[in-house]
Amino acid sequence: MSELATLARPYASAVFKLAKQGKTTGKWSESLAFLSALLKNKDITAIVDNPKLSKQKATEMLLEVCQDQVDAEGANFLRLIVENNRLPLVPSIAELFEAYRAEDEGYVDVEVYSAFEFSKEDKKSLSSTLEKKLSKKVHMNVTVDKSLIGGILVRAGDRVMDGSIRGQLQYMQKTLQ
Repeated sequence: MSELATLARPYASAVFKLAKQGKTTGKWSESLAFLSALLKNKDITAIVDNPKLSKQKATEMLLEVCQDQVDAEGANFLRLIVENNRLPLVPSIAELFEAYRAEDEGYVDVEVYSAFEFSKEDKKSLSSTLEKKLSKKVHMNVTVDKSLIGGILVRAGDRVMDGSIRGQLQYMQKTLQ
């Protein structure tokens, strides 16, 4: 995975700079998310990876599928990616682009896994606590995960805060071994 990130970084950086200059980060974010989802489809990748299919035909096919999802700059990006045999990098490029965007706009995407459903007040309270702890605005996505038994697990970038009972039990198990 780190190799993909290393290869994807120059593309993501260039796209982010282009989007920032054109004030189109939102549009690029949507386009990259669409392309990423498209290229995660096994049927699409099987067709595009076919060695009998020329790069030009692969590009035309992908642009046909994309239609209104990518603008002229996005189409040029797609042509460049296909020409350089970098289609497998698109999900990593999209992920890095979102990280650059979050850093630039001063927020952090946070994944919260909870054993139980949160009320609006709980979400607001946790969001406020996380904003203070992380010193950034928080975009929070909450998922119910019954396997946690109780408590929450928070992932913010490369930081993990495990306050779950499952995590505590795993820690105890490691300590006792």
